[in-house]
Amino acid sequence: MTIARDREPSPHGQAAARAEPGRDQPATSISGRPIAPLYTPDDLKGFDPTTELGFPGQYPFTRGIHDGMYRSRLWTMRQFAGFGTPRQTNERFRFLLEKGQTGLSTAFDLPTLMGLDSDDPRSCGEVGRLGVAVDSIEDIRQLYDGIDLEQVSVSMTINAPAIVVMAFFLAHARDQGLDWGRLRGTIQNDTLKEFHAQNEVVFPPEPSVRLVIDLIEFCAREVPRWNPVSISGYHIREAGSTAVQELAFTLADGFHYVDQCLERGLAVDDFAPRLSFFFNAHNDLFEEVAKYRAARVLWADAMRNRYGARSAASWKLRFHAQTAGCSLQAQQPELNLVRVAYQALAAVLGGCQSLHTNSMDETLALPSEHAVTLALRTQQVLAHETGVTNTVDPLGGGYFVEALTRQMQTEARAYFERIQQLGGMIAALESGFFRREIAEASFAYQREVEAGRKIIVGVNAFQEPDDVPLELLSVDDAVEQEQVAVLRRMKLKRSQDDVRRALDEVRRAASGPGNLVPPLLEAARARATVGEVMNALADVFGRFSVISY
Repeated sequence: MTIARDREPSPHGQAAARAEPGRDQPATSISGRPIAPLYTPDDLKGFDPTTELGFPGQYPFTRGIHDGMYRSRLWTMRQFAGFGTPRQTNERFRFLLEKGQTGLSTAFDLPTLMGLDSDDPRSCGEVGRLGVAVDSIEDIRQLYDGIDLEQVSVSMTINAPAIVVMAFFLAHARDQGLDWGRLRGTIQNDTLKEFHAQNEVVFPPEPSVRLVIDLIEFCAREVPRWNPVSISGYHIREAGSTAVQELAFTLADGFHYVDQCLERGLAVDDFAPRLSFFFNAHNDLFEEVAKYRAARVLWADAMRNRYGARSAASWKLRFHAQTAGCSLQAQQPELNLVRVAYQALAAVLGGCQSLHTNSMDETLALPSEHAVTLALRTQQVLAHETGVTNTVDPLGGGYFVEALTRQMQTEARAYFERIQQLGGMIAALESGFFRREIAEASFAYQREVEAGRKIIVGVNAFQEPDDVPLELLSVDDAVEQEQVAVLRRMKLKRSQDDVRRALDEVRRAASGPGNLVPPLLEAARARATVGEVMNALADVFGRFSVISY
């Protein structure tokens, strides 16, 4: 069993082992952690506020990475968006910016995520369905048409082909006369968590990690304000992990990327300040707050004391949060607005730097304009009406929150030790360790739900006989035909000799130790497609098949 358990309980903790008045079961967090009815100084024996808590903006950053936090600047409100053709998604981007969104976040369709072109037979029926279809630099041009990329920060959620799509983005920016040094944004580019949870894998682990490091190295030198990786626990949690597994596995992935960058010969303070993180914001408010606080402490400690970083910017864990998609329910979908609001509150109380709030209809379809507007308004109400931005870390020093933060750190460190005992990240991954841990945790939670010991309002309690249907967004079948037609016209117009030479250079670079971004930029300019470039890389790296562990 992998669900985290507490330290030896205090007298208050012992009371939690018994059913409380008015409840049939003892109180536990959503991760199965026993929760005492009351927390006191006894739960924080040996706690040193100076070293364990400190002040915001100061090591170990328990209370936040900036001294003023939201009094100085609000988090970036970055709604995830993407569907259909690049033109359609561009229209949604403009709509969101007009509604007050402060950063763009791009969702790609499944073929693009898997490195397939829209005209690939395997893409049939999926083009533009779950995100925007991107096949070439021409689609990137259309996707961000009319948007000032030197003023608006851009996030792109893509992993296996991340380095390819980033090359398209950078080549487009250069074609527009933009200064790479002024570009701000993030590309997810976290291949390790794909092996743990999400399964959008193309190449084996080691060459996949090589591509991540190539992009980190290139951006550190050429695109200094860009985050070349968003080390992501979100999908680990969506797959069913506990909060502490999300925390531990995410940081372990981050440590592996740092190790590989150092092995490449990079200086830690040259790349570490631009490493970013992406966490889930789930239903258990205090457990989530403690998770974020523990993450900052663990990262700061490792970067300063294990890796020898000297810049305070290298010690700071900066993170984006997204509310928990797996918590959304098809029954009484308006209740998802309530869930998302509380999850967003946890992310803000935990000190996020940017936030996406899910739309109430996302369990049924891609968000409608009405639903996505309400999701954005949820953040705006939180920022401007609730008072949570008025003081920094209002939960700091609370017995319960600090006890949970401590426990999270202890349990995460135990996971770090287990990973090392298994031979490190790649060995643990190949042994199926992460998948087994997540699967066991997911099974344990589902068993609690089905037994009625965990209540999901509207699902296993408080049901309504008839739900009023929502008006849902529908992606027309003509989208795929349009995208394929555009792609085929582009292929007819380009120079096939230029494409062939560019792809040969990609294969040559992949076979050696050099950085792949420069030849990928040339492939982008030659109008090579995502699928063509990924096939060229696969000629060298091979392909990975996800197996059941």
